[in-house]
Amino acid sequence: MGLADLHLHTIYSYDGTAPVVSVLERAKDIGLDVIAITDHDEIRGALIAAERAPKYGIEVIPGIEITTAEGDLLALNVTQKIERGLSLLKTVRAVREQHGFCIAPHPTATGMGMKSLSWHTLSEAIRIPGLTNTLVAIETYNATTLDREGNHYADLLADRYHISKVGNSDAHILDAIGLGMTEFPGSTADELKTALRKGTTTVRRGKEWGTVKILGSWFAKYSASVTHRFSAAAQ
Repeated sequence: MGLADLHLHTIYSYDGTAPVVSVLERAKDIGLDVIAITDHDEIRGALIAAERAPKYGIEVIPGIEITTAEGDLLALNVTQKIERGLSLLKTVRAVREQHGFCIAPHPTATGMGMKSLSWHTLSEAIRIPGLTNTLVAIETYNATTLDREGNHYADLLADRYHISKVGNSDAHILDAIGLGMTEFPGSTADELKTALRKGTTTVRRGKEWGTVKILGSWFAKYSASVTHRFSAAAQ
């Protein structure tokens, strides 16, 4: 069985703290087979990671966490930025044009400025014929969300509409990578994509952090990464 973490941030995110190479090293060290870099409305870090990944013996699916009009959406297997602020439907269609696929991250979760898709929005989208060929999964376990109830409701939503479940860390610091993972038959990115479409993924939960550790760890790393983030922004 393979292990993936499909929701990771680097210094190319406005709230990320980790350089790309450090993320790759950490993913290798903890035994991940596949990762996705999903910086907020930015793809530069993901493309760098995909280029350098073979050196670390892992596969990187380039992605973006897109701010849609209705909430955040993970776009994976894309190589070009997608305009933020579009409707969910238009965003999914734009991802499809790049032959990518989508995952709904932390749906229904609130707090700390989170922009999550609502139950109603996702329910309406999933019922559109053919849309789930691109919107293939729901993140039913987000390891670093402060709204634990959101994970519960996301799980119920996936069960109701028979859509694949994934677990991710949503890591903004290195130590959080792998706290939430997706297990799948095989070990390659292609096998992961097949599992997502067949509904054969399972969620693996790591050690759960409390609110104080989540916020305290991020704040300390964010303060220490100012130089790295300014350098990335200037590129």
